[in-house]
Amino acid sequence: MPLLINNECIACDACREECPTEAIEEGDPIYIIEPELCTECVGSYDEPNCIAVCPVDCIISDKDNSETVAELKYKYDKLIAQEEEE
Repeated sequence: MPLLINNECIACDACREECPTEAIEEGDPIYIIEPELCTECVGSYDEPNCIAVCPVDCIISDKDNSETVAELKYKYDKLIAQEEEE
């Protein structure tokens, strides 16, 4: 399932640079993860890089957006194909 950033976010920018699909953007006052772009790093890394670099552990699973690994991989492949077309 895609991830989300909770209110404990300190807007440090550590996660945004680690996202291979550019799903993390600066929000006000905390960062946000776009569910349409989040693949939990499936297709790029073994685990979500944003979680690994977050100094306050504010990135959690979004229970309202459940996706299987296969669905996340499909989304990743589709995003990469779109990027290559541009």
